[in-house]
Amino acid sequence: MALQGPIPVTFAMVFPHGCYIVGEVEPVKDFDASSNGRFVQARDKQTAELVWQVAVMDGDPTLKPAQKTVAVKILAPVQPVPPTPMPGLPFTPVEFDGITVTPYVNAAGRLAFSIKVQEMHAPRQTAQTTSTTKAGKEAA
Repeated sequence: MALQGPIPVTFAMVFPHGCYIVGEVEPVKDFDASSNGRFVQARDKQTAELVWQVAVMDGDPTLKPAQKTVAVKILAPVQPVPPTPMPGLPFTPVEFDGITVTPYVNAAGRLAFSIKVQEMHAPRQTAQTTSTTKAGKEAA
């Protein structure tokens, strides 16, 4: 099979309705290297970058509540800084670049995906958002 290891995907493929940060960016523990109260941060097996994790809520309205929150692992040499919160919103919108997914079978015997990213940033303005804004200005 041609697919070996993590599968590259786009942000729109994983989060077509967007996503929102609902937790802190935290280091991921390397359970094999950590011992006797000594914390060792995990490193990615392919890139050797430090691994950080943040909980995000998927904006898909059709998901069940238990399916909405997922952990995204960020590979970076220093702790990533989330985008600035937007006034009036309870959660901070976020986008990711350099996304890969790795399928696996979880403890319940169901197919699950590990999501790893290279970069976290504020959402970019899309063509749809731009045309909606222009239409609103022209109508005014």
